Amino acid sequence: MRNLDDIQPQRPDQGFQFPGAFEITALGRTDADLETRVPQVINGLGLNVIAGSLRSKPSREGNYHSVSVTFTCPDRETYVAVHAALRAAPGIRWTI
Repeated sequence: MRNLDDIQPQRPDQGFQFPGAFEITALGRTDADLETRVPQVINGLGLNVIAGSLRSKPSREGNYHSVSVTFTCPDRETYVAVHAALRAAPGIRWTI
C-alpha cells in the first residue's frame, strides 16, 4: 500500500478519496466492550486500525458508549463493508 502522506486527491472538490485513512465511530451499550470489539471487526476484514487512534467516550447517563478509530481503506466498497460489519456485531447499535 502507498504511504498515506503521498496520496493526493484526484478531485479536491470531491468527498472521500480512496485509498485513504478514515475515522469511524461505533455506539452501543456500555457493557458491549466496544474498545475491543470495534478494532477486532475491522482487523477481521483485513484492514489496519491505526495504532493510537482509538478514542472512547461514555454517554452522559453512562448507558451508552462510543468508540472511534481511524483505519486505512482501499476503496468505497470496503468502507461500506466496514459499516455493515460493525452494525451486525453484537452490542453495536449505530455507526457514523
